[in-house]
Amino acid sequence: MVGILGKASGVSRGVAVMDFILRIVALIATLASAIAMGTTDESLPFFTQFIRFRAQYDDLPMFTFFVVANAIVSAYLVLSLAISVFHIIRSHAQNSRVVLIFLDTAMLALLTAGASAAAAIVYLAHKGNTRTNWFAICQQFNSFCERTSGSLIGSFGGMVVFVLLILLSAITLSRR
Repeated sequence: MVGILGKASGVSRGVAVMDFILRIVALIATLASAIAMGTTDESLPFFTQFIRFRAQYDDLPMFTFFVVANAIVSAYLVLSLAISVFHIIRSHAQNSRVVLIFLDTAMLALLTAGASAAAAIVYLAHKGNTRTNWFAICQQFNSFCERTSGSLIGSFGGMVVFVLLILLSAITLSRR
């Protein structure tokens, strides 16, 4: 019986270590996305050097929401690392895992909302919409579009990691 409990404890500890690593990966992805979008800025001259067109992330509220959502999720991930370390030490803790599932799901929803709103605007920036006279700006503001697209990739990567975290916690709880 002791051998079985020891093996189960080792598996639980391994799952807790995997949870910790996934949280660090999600933190890097969401923080990098927030920084990349928050520092996006490009200006182009128009006729003369004194008249310039600017494209900044805070020109559009959807990009601002994206940055704030990724920053909130990053802060949550930093705080949840402490609980993840607690799970490594006490691998049989259940109540904190249930709380993490709920909080992880809420953060996944926030991250999805921010990334989806920003993705719609990035799509318009790349393709435009001729019916509403919104022209594609990515031919002129190339660097701006590359950075916003790159930050979306990081955010969607963070969403995938959150889904894995939720599944990992649910599987761990169902085994008990």
